[in-house]
Amino acid sequence: MHEYGFILLLLIVSIIIALVLFMISFTMVTKESTPEQKSSYECGFDPFSDTRNRFDVRFYLVAILFIIFDLEIIFLFPWSISLGYLDFFGLIVMFLFLFILAIGFVFEWLKGALEWE
Repeated sequence: MHEYGFILLLLIVSIIIALVLFMISFTMVTKESTPEQKSSYECGFDPFSDTRNRFDVRFYLVAILFIIFDLEIIFLFPWSISLGYLDFFGLIVMFLFLFILAIGFVFEWLKGALEWE
């Protein structure tokens, strides 16, 4: 149970810091709002149309591709650090992982998800 004491202490300290920062920001904020604060913001000028327009599906495909390749990098960091301790099997497994991701990238590319019209 002693090992978890540090985690509990870290949790308590982080909650206290979050509450103190919240209270400071709550007390320092101005209560009155200006017309500029109430207006909608779209690149510094008035919006052209309704803000509830639909997005193109390709926007979401590019976002998903970004998340996939971001996760790939997250998996590559621990693998690269422990590469000295892994045997040949670890190298093959990581190349298989990269190959599967490359197949997904080529599929998205061939489907035209990365091309804007």
